[in-house]
Amino acid sequence: MTDPEQPSTGSIVWHDLTVPNAGEIRDFYAGVVGWESMEHDMGGYSDFGMNQPSGGDTVAGICHARGPNANLPAQWLIYIRVADVDASAERCRQLGGTVLDGPREIGEERFCVIRDPAGAAAALIGG
Repeated sequence: MTDPEQPSTGSIVWHDLTVPNAGEIRDFYAGVVGWESMEHDMGGYSDFGMNQPSGGDTVAGICHARGPNANLPAQWLIYIRVADVDASAERCRQLGGTVLDGPREIGEERFCVIRDPAGAAAALIGG
């Protein structure tokens, strides 16, 4: 049985952007698409949740390329739910892809960032 609170395997569950200048890029997207930001303390600096206007839902994150995020590519990154991050990372390698970061813990889950054989990056998140 599936958990109705948990998105199903294969779902895109998050989007974020990791860049050296997160504050400037936050302001760029606020100006271009109207997002509002909410700061998240990262211990010495802040990353940002980007919200729909007028207190709407958080729809994306803009993060600094620091600490554990230092190796993430500077591009919008989708997070895809998988059943087993470690198994999916290994399968990525077997099929000609590259694991760019992880697998590692993120909150109560595991994640990794992969590059497919065409060069596109995506994050995998799950158990």
